[in-house]
Amino acid sequence: MLNYIWAGMLIIGVVTGFLTGRVDEVTKALIDSSKGAVDLAIALLGVLCLWTGIMEIASRAGIIGLISNFIRPVTKFLFPGVPKEHPAQACMVMNIVANFLGLGNAATPLGLKAMTELQKINKNKSSATNDMCMFLILNTTSIQLIPATLIALRTAAGSTNPTAIITVVWITSLATTITGITAAKVFEAAWKKI
Repeated sequence: MLNYIWAGMLIIGVVTGFLTGRVDEVTKALIDSSKGAVDLAIALLGVLCLWTGIMEIASRAGIIGLISNFIRPVTKFLFPGVPKEHPAQACMVMNIVANFLGLGNAATPLGLKAMTELQKINKNKSSATNDMCMFLILNTTSIQLIPATLIALRTAAGSTNPTAIITVVWITSLATTITGITAAKVFEAAWKKI
């Protein structure tokens, strides 16, 4: 659906440019936007490669396992239906850590893998489990210690102080995560009573 919306907006823009005699401006805007997109992608690629590499090193060095053991009481509370040594645990922890470091793009494949593993232990394949819903909430709200992607975007946009947003990101991501977890646990408890 979104593809149709974008295509419609582009077509309307080009047609409007033709009708108003501003084809040169439309062409210039297309070229400038394309250049800006490539510049932004290259700026984000560096940050993404750095942190993805750090995550891979941490995984191979066993640091992810240590983190997983350290936060096991929290994951046991949040995901009570996931067995202790199930592969979904490691995938979820790596996703949470990637999101914690502000690596939304690097966290996506880890999140997809975690959902695949969670689906394997799902008894009713046609609906999501409470653990899957909780993981989705954590993945969406994600507390961010280092909002690396946002800092890279602000740097690429020419911000004079790209890290000025850190405190606001901490507050908002913590608030949304607490709200999401609370809502999920309340709905889970209410659903059990029905």
